[in-house]
Formats: sequence, structure tokens, C-alpha cells
Amino acid sequence: MSPRSIRRRFVLVAFLGWLPAGLMMAPQVLLMTSRGVELAEIGVVFSIYGLTVMALELPTGGLADVIGRRMVVVASAVFTVAGLSVLALATSTGMFVVAMVLKGMARALSSGPVEAWFVDALHEAEGPEADLKPGLAAGSVAASVALCGGVLAGGLLPLVVPGESLTVPIWAGAGAGVVLLVVVLVVLREPARGPKASLGTVLHGVPLAIRSGFGVAIRDRGVGRLLLVSAGLGVMLNAIEMLTPGRLAVLTGGVETGSTAYALVAAVGFAANAAGSSLAPWFARRFATSERAAIAGTIATALAVGGLAASVALAGLAGMIGAGSGYILIFAALALSEVIRMELLHRRVVSGLRATVLSVNSLLLQAGGTLSAVALGALAATGGVAWAWAVCAAVMLLLALLYVRLPAPRIEGCSADEAQSTA
Repeated sequence: MSPRSIRRRFVLVAFLGWLPAGLMMAPQVLLMTSRGVELAEIGVVFSIYGLTVMALELPTGGLADVIGRRMVVVASAVFTVAGLSVLALATSTGMFVVAMVLKGMARALSSGPVEAWFVDALHEAEGPEADLKPGLAAGSVAASVALCGGVLAGGLLPLVVPGESLTVPIWAGAGAGVVLLVVVLVVLREPARGPKASLGTVLHGVPLAIRSGFGVAIRDRGVGRLLLVSAGLGVMLNAIEMLTPGRLAVLTGGVETGSTAYALVAAVGFAANAAGSSLAPWFARRFATSERAAIAGTIATALAVGGLAASVALAGLAGMIGAGSGYILIFAALALSEVIRMELLHRRVVSGLRATVLSVNSLLLQAGGTLSAVALGALAATGGVAWAWAVCAAVMLLLALLYVRLPAPRIEGCSADEAQSTA
């Protein structure tokens, strides 16, 4: 495959991979409440989803490094279709829990293999010094466009389709999952991996890949720092997504109007994230090193979070403009630093452990959000959302320090024996 073909395939799969999530984002909570699930139960259902993702992140990343990226992405598409189908048909809390477990399995399976496939394929085509930023940026843009378009379509479809309208976007998401399944089978071609792995080989190889993935973070301080950034981002992103809807509900005067306002703000936020991702290669060239560019992007994100916290002092239309602008700027600035961070990470990890390390990255993102949710929620309840967001702004400033004097990459990322044993 040519480098151009590799990038096109990566962008297509990235778009289709996130489209189901965008389509079901707006109606899923309303569907649960319309079918008799209490808000407290909805919180439990979503926590089960998060725990499922966290529990499976590393095993699925190791699985992708052992049996190949393509089949893991296919399995993710299958679980996506199953999870959204159960979600559309669910009539009880138990069925919604089953749906969230299936969706969590799909999310864990999809968290690293597509990007790992792209990096490996581009390295094979152009060599280990290939510039990853344009392709990674294009993939991030595609994901953001899918989420933006999906959340808008998911919010509009119930208005134009009669009957069980809230299920229409969810069924559309399941259909998008079927399209993803077919496309992955056609376009994600992998080099031959030798004889088909036996069950014993898989059971032995997955734990070894997980251990080796963590070993890279321990041995290579640069990898460890870059992964630690993900945990801090989880703290910030969880607080933004958890507290912004309530803030908009206060400003608009009702839960329903707040939900609509949040859907619109979220859609524009995804579009801003796409714009930021597309500008990331240009942004990186404005600085002497990628590390300095990542510091600048992280500081810009911290300032945007601080602006969101300051907007709490405003009311009415001014408050809505301030909250919406802060939210949008956060995702635009974050995209600049994240594309650069991921390239810095990929340059430190060998192919045989790439999907596992990406799963560690995703696990830390989930863990940061999950473990901080109770504390930040309590802080917002007692001191107000401004204090919770101010803490997040401080966390982002601290993350910028992790890029200062980042150790030079250890190109091997692990020993040759480890790389061979997990490839």
C-alpha cells in the first residue's frame, strides 16, 4: 500500500469507528428515562460501562498485539452492533446494563488497534522516520467530524421520525457498526503474521504483552511521562463533560433546554476539535521542538479551562456564551497538543507493543476520570462548579511540566526478545 492509501484507509475507519457513538450520544439517557429508569440507576449503568472498559483495556490491547489489529477491530464492530441493538430494545435496568457491558467491550477493543495499524503500515511504507503527524491529525479530524455529525443527526432524527423516535438514532448507530465491520474486512490489510496462533499461544502472549507494555512505561521515563498526561486529561475531560450540562441547564432554565444546548455545544466542540487536529502539524512547525509545541498546546488548554471556570460569574446570555466558548476552546486547544503527544509516544514504542501501550494510555484516561469523579462532583456540589473547573485548570498546567526536558526516545522501546515474543 502507498502512504496515501494507508492514510485514506485510516481516516475512513476512524470516521466509521466513532460514528455509532455520535449517533447514540444524544438520545440514550432520554431513552432510559422514558422507559422508567431512575437517574440514580442511570448513574450505576454508566459506571458499569466505565468499569467494563477499564477492566478490558489491557487484555484487548494485548490481544491486538498477539493476533493482529484487524480481527480485534472486527470484534469491536460486532460488539458495537450487539450493544446498540440491545440498547434500542431494552425495557428494564438489567437490559440497559447488558447493553452497556457490550458497548464497553466494543470500546475497549477499539481503543488502540486502528491507530497501531496505521503507524505500523506507514512505518513499513516509509521507514521508522515517517512523519506521523499529518495522518494522526487526519484521523483525529475524521473522528471529530463523525462525532459532530453523529450527535447532530442523533438529535434531529427523533424530531422527524414518528413512533419510537428515540430508538431511531440508536438503530442508525447499529447500522453504522455493520458498515464499519464490512469496511474493516476490506481495507485493513495486514502483513502475514505466520502460522495461526493457537489458544495456548494467545493465553500466553496476551499477559506477556500486557506486562511488556507496562515495562516500557517503567523503563522509558519519556513513555511514562507521556502516559501520565493521559491520566490528567481524564480528570479534566470527565469534569467538563460531567458538569457542563448542569451549568447549561441552570443558564437556560430547565433540564430539557439544557440538554438541547449541550448537544449543540458538544457538536461545535467536536468540530473545533477537528479544526485543532487539522492545524496540529502547522502548530508543531511554529516551535523549535515537538515538546515545546505540546507545552504551548497544554497551557492553552489550561487557559481555556480557566476561562470556563471564570464564566460561572456570568448569567443569562452572557453566561451561555462564556460557557459555550470555553467548552469549544478547550477541545480546539486540546487537539493541538494531543496529536503531538501521540506522535511523541509512537516514536518510543515498537510495533509489537504498540496496541498494548495505546490501551494503557486509554486505561489511564478512563482511570483519571473515574477516580476523580466523586471528589470533583462533591467539590462542585459544595463549592460550585467554578472551583471544580479551577482545579482542572491547575491540573492542566501541571501536565505541561511533564513535557519539560522530556528524555530522548529510546527507539527500541523494549528488548528485542520482548518485541519478538509479542509480535
